[in-house]
Amino acid sequence: MTDEITEKRRYFRVNDTINLFHRVIDESKIDERSHVSSDVLASCSLAAALDMLNQEAAALVPRLERRDPEMVEYLRVLDGKINLIAQALRYQDDEFSEHDKREVSLSAAGVAFTNDSAIEVGALLELRMLLSSCLAVIVAYARVVQCKDISADNSRNPFAICVEYINMNEEDRELLIKHVIKKQMQQLRDKHAH
Repeated sequence: MTDEITEKRRYFRVNDTINLFHRVIDESKIDERSHVSSDVLASCSLAAALDMLNQEAAALVPRLERRDPEMVEYLRVLDGKINLIAQALRYQDDEFSEHDKREVSLSAAGVAFTNDSAIEVGALLELRMLLSSCLAVIVAYARVVQCKDISADNSRNPFAICVEYINMNEEDRELLIKHVIKKQMQQLRDKHAH
């Protein structure tokens, strides 16, 4: 248990506003869930795939720039076009609405959010999170570890739900870690500016 707590504390946690969609998954469909998970994660990792390709391309730029600076400029324009298309594709997906925008406590190990109804501890959830900093949709499966009545402080969403991810691909976890660190750095800068 101590190792598990230490592992969770390895990750930074930040308060953030993200689009979050969740639904309870039937425990009896666990085999189906595993199969669906691979397909869904693969289709929702466009940002992760683009990020990896950008890193590979960045390693080639210095050599290309010495040989053909105009070609490098042209490639940067193409890269910009690809990024705009990827953004447009993500925003065309009507899966998220303004209603899904929530204040959360976010880390690479799990997320806490408020909800209008209780969710049983131990329940499995499918989560879809739109991170605005990198315009990435991250899909994960999670298990509810806590459901707390906070109606005294929040009548609109009277339950605090805490979940731990149980199924997230490594590229999405890396994107999430980058997002959390970027958000934490921004919050530190804002704090020092005031």
